[in-house]
Amino acid sequence: MNRPPVNVMVAGIGGASLGTEIGKCLRLAGGYRIFGCDISPSAYGLYDSIFHETYRIGREDYVAQVIHACRQAEARWLIPGGEQPMILLGHASDALQKEGVCLVGNAPGLIAAFSDKESTFRKLAQAGIEIPRTRVLAGAEDLREIGMPCIVKPATGTGGSASVFYAVSIEEALLYAEFIRRNGSTPLAQEYIGAEEGEFTIGVLSLPDGSVAGSIALRRALDAKLSVAYRGRGGLISSGYSQGRIDAFPELCRQAEAVALAIGSRGPINVQGRVRNGRLLPFEINPRFSASTYLRALAGFNEIDVFLRFLMSGERLAAGPVKPGWYLRSLTETVVPDGGMK
Repeated sequence: MNRPPVNVMVAGIGGASLGTEIGKCLRLAGGYRIFGCDISPSAYGLYDSIFHETYRIGREDYVAQVIHACRQAEARWLIPGGEQPMILLGHASDALQKEGVCLVGNAPGLIAAFSDKESTFRKLAQAGIEIPRTRVLAGAEDLREIGMPCIVKPATGTGGSASVFYAVSIEEALLYAEFIRRNGSTPLAQEYIGAEEGEFTIGVLSLPDGSVAGSIALRRALDAKLSVAYRGRGGLISSGYSQGRIDAFPELCRQAEAVALAIGSRGPINVQGRVRNGRLLPFEINPRFSASTYLRALAGFNEIDVFLRFLMSGERLAAGPVKPGWYLRSLTETVVPDGGMK
């Protein structure tokens, strides 16, 4: 690579997180000096040698502290390493721009709209995208329209299947809904789609002009404990740790790309869904890079590098041919000696 290394800051670098996977993608691509920041002193990435330097920042004045870290690192490019950093920094995109920092992600308006699942599925239905039956769960009548069993989950903050429940009765679903309300979110009820035809996580990268740069699909392996949040009573909920087979899957990628075009994506989205009668039914759409992004980079599509190259110079990298295979993951350990915590 002829250009000098480009300084990039990743905000949110906890262990086994999107942030550390982004760091791996940047290292794999080469040509980047990788920096990271996090609010937690025990965030794994603060001590990970992938990062040239890391910064511990506080919860108060989060955006200002991230900007300060970018100044120290001389990093013009800032990538959110999780859902919360994405939302917080997305709201501050104007302030970042004034400081000469470019937030590497989707359009702020789309991030805001699709960070709320109730809004997400309403917009998908309006765009003619086939989805599982989904309603705000206010009472038993909503469940009669959805059918049982069903999934009950919060309208916001469901990354990694947090507070996502499988309910087999109306009484049980209402109990889960009350739990979600007491935790400050709006409960959604969603039709349960079986995994017989497969569960997929599909990354679709659109460029700021709205064109699709590429997509890549992983059929999740749901036989490993790491990949399953719940199994029982005829139902299964996957965890936030995707692993499985990456292959071409052209028809499913086409359907996921149609989602990106329908919603006006201007960056990365991750479409999670199950297949019924050959149709992809999205049950989750996140307007950001996925924690599977490093597996995708290993398979030949480094979304992070492709997007950054376009933002930096307008270069359009072709999504390389997919290397079919089983892409598996684990956790990694490190030791921080006494006195070394940030």
